[in-house]
Amino acid sequence: MHLFEGHYWGMHIFWWVVWVIFIIWIFVTPWDIPGQRTKKETPLDILKKRYASGEIDRQQFEDMRKDLQN
Repeated sequence: MHLFEGHYWGMHIFWWVVWVIFIIWIFVTPWDIPGQRTKKETPLDILKKRYASGEIDRQQFEDMRKDLQN
């Protein structure tokens, strides 16, 4: 016989609820918190980086930007 048998199941369920809330919180945390996960780059961001690094020239950049905006 356990002295606190009735309280054991209550605490057991309590800790399951705490763990479930904690795990859900981890996955629901916003992606744009500084120092956390990074945002996914948009095609325009990638295009700007390619232009800035000299991979493409201005005319190619403008043509590709127009295609992306349409």
